[in-house]
Amino acid sequence: MAKKWVYLFSEGNATMRNLLGGKGANLAEMTNLGLPVPQGFTITTEACTQYYEDGRQINDEIMGQIMEYIAKMEEITGKKFGDKENPLLVSVRSGARASMPGMMDTILNLGLNEEVVEVLAAKSGNPRWAWDCYRRFIQMFSDVVMEVGKKYFEELIDKMKAEKGVTQDVDLTADDLKELANQFKAEYKEKIGADFPTDPKEQLMEAVKAVFRSWDNPRAN
Repeated sequence: MAKKWVYLFSEGNATMRNLLGGKGANLAEMTNLGLPVPQGFTITTEACTQYYEDGRQINDEIMGQIMEYIAKMEEITGKKFGDKENPLLVSVRSGARASMPGMMDTILNLGLNEEVVEVLAAKSGNPRWAWDCYRRFIQMFSDVVMEVGKKYFEELIDKMKAEKGVTQDVDLTADDLKELANQFKAEYKEKIGADFPTDPKEQLMEAVKAVFRSWDNPRAN
């Protein structure tokens, strides 16, 4: 039987801190108690160890289990990962056996791309909110996952506000934020040498690698 690398919150409990990390074990325990916890899953600390043993690569077995659990999340939520009409968006957070402040910032709204944003803008009737979510995701992913410094994006925001004659981010319009998202992607390409990923699976695997790398991060020591 294949090793289990991934656990739904409902499959764990508070005693599994070494395997699920403190955050994962606590979320599992709260789920078991019937508290209103968003649905999710935890990738084990052993998967992180395996990542390093495999030369900083996520092997096919672990990747397969992660996508299997994404499929379980799709069943639970009725949404589809990567579907532009009814997208499943996820957050990625790091955890450890013991609390380690400063390990890694959370990545929100993973799964967004331009097609999904256009549909969210239309369905919500609030294009400004949709484009703001997307530009924030690009900024978070670039900074946390790919280590492109925040300052480059903050400079673009400041430049945009100066051009529009406003002082607050909230004063930027939907069109301004859409343009900002495009500028962020151009900045990403310039710094990384590749286009910003639009495939949610690619976004997810890069984010998981960033969590694993964060265990080696001076911020977490």
